[in-house]
Amino acid sequence: MTISIETQSNKQSSIIPMAIVAGLFFILGFATWLNGSLMPYLKQILQLSPFQASLILFSFYIAVTFTALPSAWVIRRVGYKTGMALGMGVMMLAGLLFIPAAKSQIFALFLLAQLVMGTGQTLLQTAVNPYVVRIGPEESAAARVSVMGILNKGAGVVAPIVFSALILDSFKDRVGTELSQIQIDEMANGLVLPYLGMAIFIGILAILVKKSPLPELESEGDTSESGKGHLKEALSHPNLALGVAALFFYVAVEVIAGDTIGTFALSLGVESYGVMTSYTMVCMVVGYSIGILTIPRFISQPTALTISAVLGLVLTVLIVTGDNTSYTIANTLLVPFGGTALPDTLLMIALLGLANAIVWPAVWPLALSGMGKLTSVGSALLVMGISGGAFGPLFWGLTSSATDLGQQGGYMVMFPCYLFILFYAVKGHKMRSWS
Repeated sequence: MTISIETQSNKQSSIIPMAIVAGLFFILGFATWLNGSLMPYLKQILQLSPFQASLILFSFYIAVTFTALPSAWVIRRVGYKTGMALGMGVMMLAGLLFIPAAKSQIFALFLLAQLVMGTGQTLLQTAVNPYVVRIGPEESAAARVSVMGILNKGAGVVAPIVFSALILDSFKDRVGTELSQIQIDEMANGLVLPYLGMAIFIGILAILVKKSPLPELESEGDTSESGKGHLKEALSHPNLALGVAALFFYVAVEVIAGDTIGTFALSLGVESYGVMTSYTMVCMVVGYSIGILTIPRFISQPTALTISAVLGLVLTVLIVTGDNTSYTIANTLLVPFGGTALPDTLLMIALLGLANAIVWPAVWPLALSGMGKLTSVGSALLVMGISGGAFGPLFWGLTSSATDLGQQGGYMVMFPCYLFILFYAVKGHKMRSWS
């Protein structure tokens, strides 16, 4: 009976911290997937080329590359709880930077705001992710990770809808038209109050988190020296090194599917371009749920990864070669139930969310298999794979400008990415030696 009471007490004591952490994961997802609506909106206001528009995502995700290790150092110095508050403080600053950017309509200021937002997110993620694993029993950690993933992607469904309701609804009639300077000013100023509100909201949350009953996790100490010493040894494991590359390519295609779909929709004259990211996120939530129900009960992680890669390859071909005037999928699945009529190519980009959902949770255990004492170094390297989100849209933008198919042709850059993921699923994760 004593054990039962103690177990119940532990569960109750972790409810409030887990609720706070869940809220932070939702905020992370909201701020991340808001880019899918912001990108086409700024493209319209600033009259950007596809390549220039891709820099909006590049400046956000490249922050991970430069600030991941410094963030870990900050957390070791100030602790996890203060680190969360600092991360949100930096995100609040980023929200405020959008105000002078909107007023001046200077593209470089928007990029700076995105870079600062990415920096704040990286610091917050570095602090909040360990809580998911360590705040509760180790045997239920996988379930907590899955719940947080669904919350993150669920925020990706909500964010574009909120952005559209607050900002886009007043400007839908301007899609596909040449804007006057007065109209451009009106659209740019439409960003001021929402981002000011978001900055104030995040700032208040930062204070609440700092004063919250979140327990401080025990520090693992400064492992920078061991990290340097073990880096070469870790990379000598092909399953890890190739896993890092697989995650790099995965995040590249995930961000392309989630954040360029709105820009492509704008080029097709779709008035609801601001909510297109929600379609991709819904598919990711469905994919996440399927993974929770089927892995490893019915299919193994390598098999799930293989299916994801093949589906990604097939959809990529269909997107690049598809007919933008065909509405067969929407007329079959959406319109009869009151949904919007959208081109097949757009909906196939959204379906990439289904192909992408399983990749992240499948690659991590395969890449860290057999790493032993090198697990922490390997985990840090895998996190660096998030930088793929900076380069995927960049190459999509370059390819869009270089091909006769325009933005539709830009999606061909996903093909080699899915090919590498397929290689890792079939062979790469099994390799234990480079010889």
